[in-house]
Amino acid sequence: MPEYRRILLDGAVVETVRDGDALVAGDGRRVRVEDAHHLPPVVPSKVIAVHLNHRSRVDEFRIDLPDTPTYFHKPTSALNAHRGAVVRPEGCGWLNYEGEVALVIGRTARNISPADAGRHIAGYTVANDYGLHDFRDTDAGSMLRVKGSDTLCPLGPGLVTDWDFRGKRLRTYVNGEVVQDGSTDEMTWDMHYLVADIARTITLYPGDVLLTGTPANSRPVAPGDVVEVEVEGLGRLTNHIVTGPTAIRADVGAQPTESEEVLSTALGGDWEFRGIRPPRR
Repeated sequence: MPEYRRILLDGAVVETVRDGDALVAGDGRRVRVEDAHHLPPVVPSKVIAVHLNHRSRVDEFRIDLPDTPTYFHKPTSALNAHRGAVVRPEGCGWLNYEGEVALVIGRTARNISPADAGRHIAGYTVANDYGLHDFRDTDAGSMLRVKGSDTLCPLGPGLVTDWDFRGKRLRTYVNGEVVQDGSTDEMTWDMHYLVADIARTITLYPGDVLLTGTPANSRPVAPGDVVEVEVEGLGRLTNHIVTGPTAIRADVGAQPTESEEVLSTALGGDWEFRGIRPPRR
């Protein structure tokens, strides 16, 4: 399966093809994968994410899914790359990982059928749909700051074409320990359905990204943690958590909160344990 990566090489943005342990630019320059400065593998006009899709995640929250998927939007300013730093703003404490598969549009899609959607997909990459749940009390409807704050959309390391999304394992690691373990087969709505659903009213352009949902056990991480998402056939996306250089301004807008809604969501919907919480890190 061909794999394409965007990197910074000699001060320029370069598209490369992976050849074993090397990345090869169009002019023949080669750089070791481990030495490359990675960029997001695509430049989307928009990033759209499905709220809930994996059955294990739905079961964890003890809810019933609606008949059709619902979505939210992550601004492109949230984009991040393989080995990039994910920022938890100073004064916030509930930043959760969500390992996912991201599909990338290859041909303009509008009003297409699920059966035709595959022809409009360029390929797939790994994503981590981080959520800053400190803002969930005010942004639960839009998810704008929860999911759209700067650095909260790492993609990579590369774009893989000719990848069959069926029956693939997805794992998330924190500091080397497995914390999420799921499969694309537990998705309620598959990749083709999601593309066709969105494209009924929103034109999808080449490079646009759809995040397809996370399995159970999204939990908070803290500065110093290393988070990796590995998808069978797509590789491993690695990021580390840092504290932001400045605190959330207190003279404007909603402030971070620690309500029961925030805590129960960050800690996995453990509604029966309200008021009995592990110590905050």
